[in-house]
Amino acid sequence: MFAVMKTGGKQYKVQAGDTLRVEKLAADAGETVQFNEILMLGGDSVTVGAPLVAGAAVQAEVIDQIKGDKVINFVKRRRKHSSQRTRGHRQQLTLLRVTEILASGADATGVKAAAGAGSVPAAAAAPKAKAKAAAAGADDLKKLSGVGPALEKKLHEAGVTSFAQIAAWTEADIAEMDEKLSFKGRIEREGWIDQAKDLAGN
Repeated sequence: MFAVMKTGGKQYKVQAGDTLRVEKLAADAGETVQFNEILMLGGDSVTVGAPLVAGAAVQAEVIDQIKGDKVINFVKRRRKHSSQRTRGHRQQLTLLRVTEILASGADATGVKAAAGAGSVPAAAAAPKAKAKAAAAGADDLKKLSGVGPALEKKLHEAGVTSFAQIAAWTEADIAEMDEKLSFKGRIEREGWIDQAKDLAGN
């Protein structure tokens, strides 16, 4: 049985036991990863995806993180500039050994999905998602003196969404927010607490 899978913008035809090099994945040596973008399955019968084969997956063990062969790029500019430059590049790759091809049940395996090294981890994406959720139904914090869209976004990421929250800040809260938002003394200087009390009352 073989599968045609997609990763790193490239397609690979693989069988169990195959060793292949793919664009670098966010995984350590010894880990098992699962590729869920399967375009075709072959063997006794052929299944072609539209565009993917539902429930199919390829599981592989990470052998090592390696670098590809060096590629030399020579650039020459003629006439006026008359300059030349040589640059070398070695692509970062992940060496894998295919362990299993699943025709169905990929969702229930519990194996970590393969992700490129440049993918944004869930933990890094969390503050943005939190800020987006906070913005929905929140007070317009830009009404406070010195608060613009960028600062309002930072406040949302810190969990501050209403005038009532700011109005209830203690000295310890103010010191903590000064540290978090990197504008020491601004809260007291701009009079945010008094402004927030008035705005919360309205």
